[in-house]
Amino acid sequence: MTELEGARVLVTGASGGLGSLLAAGMAARGAAVAVSGRDEQRLRALDVDAAAHLPADLRQPDAPEALVGAAVEVLGGLDVLVHAAGVVAFGPAAEVDDDLVDELLLLHYLAPLRLLRAAVPHLRSSARERGGSVAVMLSAIVAEQPLAGMAAYSAAKAALTAFDAATAKELRRDRVRVLDVRPPHTETGLSERPVAGAAPQMPTGRPPQDVVDRILRAVVDDERDLPSSAFGGR
Repeated sequence: MTELEGARVLVTGASGGLGSLLAAGMAARGAAVAVSGRDEQRLRALDVDAAAHLPADLRQPDAPEALVGAAVEVLGGLDVLVHAAGVVAFGPAAEVDDDLVDELLLLHYLAPLRLLRAAVPHLRSSARERGGSVAVMLSAIVAEQPLAGMAAYSAAKAALTAFDAATAKELRRDRVRVLDVRPPHTETGLSERPVAGAAPQMPTGRPPQDVVDRILRAVVDDERDLPSSAFGGR
């Protein structure tokens, strides 16, 4: 079991629908939480007892490493990394432009890769002290079930899931757990704010708090993978 009481936690995408609830849930369980997002005003408006507000644009190559360094300095170490930052886009594969592909890959693959790479030394140190540490990486159901009209987004999320799976094997002996989370469509409002295209008619998604409660349970119970099927139906 992973103890969250007293854990030092960094949450990216903390002003988003899932990130804000994950940060609040971690803090409610006694963790010291540093929250990060692009907009400092939105971060400070969160209803989260945060140890630090660390604005960062993870699309910038040096931002993930700088963010981890700032969080470690404030928290005195890092026991749990939660990566929940992201955007969504819609449109036919034949019409997607390079700028959009770049943005999706930056946010959903390169940024978390760089973030985890920067966090690993600190997570290893935490694992030696506490018996284990965890990186929670939010992918999506489209990594398992790519959707028409979301080819570029699906591919970026699939790349993250593959990266997480391989990294989890590499870090297992260090007792650093990499938990890839692939939630089903969730009513966070993200699909109403795409960076390109327009969402098709979609069925009602899962309630955000239900998804977050399931993720937190997986963190505490030392689960090593959280596929879409783990969230159940409505």
